[in-house]
Amino acid sequence: MGRTFSIPDSVPLEEQDGHTFPALVAVMRRLLAPDGCPWDREQDMASLRKYVLEEACEVIDAIDSGDRAHLQEELGDLALQVVFLAELARRDGDFGPDDVVRGIVEKLVRRHPHVFGETSVEGTEEVLQNWERIKANEKGDRGLLDGVARSLPALYRAQRTREKVSRVGFDWPDAQGSREKVAEELAELDESVRSGDRARIEAELGDLLFALVNFARHHGIDAETALRGTCDRFSRRFAHVERRVREEHGDFPRSKDGKPGAGIPLSVLDGYWEEAKREG
Repeated sequence: MGRTFSIPDSVPLEEQDGHTFPALVAVMRRLLAPDGCPWDREQDMASLRKYVLEEACEVIDAIDSGDRAHLQEELGDLALQVVFLAELARRDGDFGPDDVVRGIVEKLVRRHPHVFGETSVEGTEEVLQNWERIKANEKGDRGLLDGVARSLPALYRAQRTREKVSRVGFDWPDAQGSREKVAEELAELDESVRSGDRARIEAELGDLLFALVNFARHHGIDAETALRGTCDRFSRRFAHVERRVREEHGDFPRSKDGKPGAGIPLSVLDGYWEEAKREG
């Protein structure tokens, strides 16, 4: 027979003060107990890594959708990963969930002296300057790029990298320099393709993408958002292509294992694609 667990009562928004957080900690401790959930007990930091990324991306999707009920659910899933990792750290004797919360509270108080101290600021720009100065003092001799997470999506990591180095003057003075760099990298990519050296092609392609991200930044464009928009448009237009294929041909040809494959002429598919583009 399963054991009951007390679920916190729902309270009005103006009365919510985070008092339900211990309930999540208690649930996670129960799941990790010797007689808890076998799957949860088998997890470690490395095995949860992919779930942290997935849940963070699902939070972003919920924000973009504008569905606040969905966002509430996804924030809960992300909070679970935070508590899960903290409890695994407690199991290893490193730290616990209260250490995590205390640490971020301490950091926020320390980095907001204009709110919790005597510092005066004129506006947002000065707040950001103070934040960076305090952060630099905390990190000591840490490298300028050490704070850019390696596991960020590559385009976003490239943009954050260029933002960081531009603060110390390592940047083109205007957008024209970044555009010329794109042309230079494209020429080097073409040369690498002619060489047939796959490793060189990969390196030069990366250089071109990096240059394009910087070009976008110089024009105030977020490269990650721009590419995401293109992916969304492509998906929407290709859905039209699929609909037209089903209408006119029944379906794409199927392999023995049931997967769709080639067979419909590209000229026909491209015609459906142009229809989709005309529709927006």
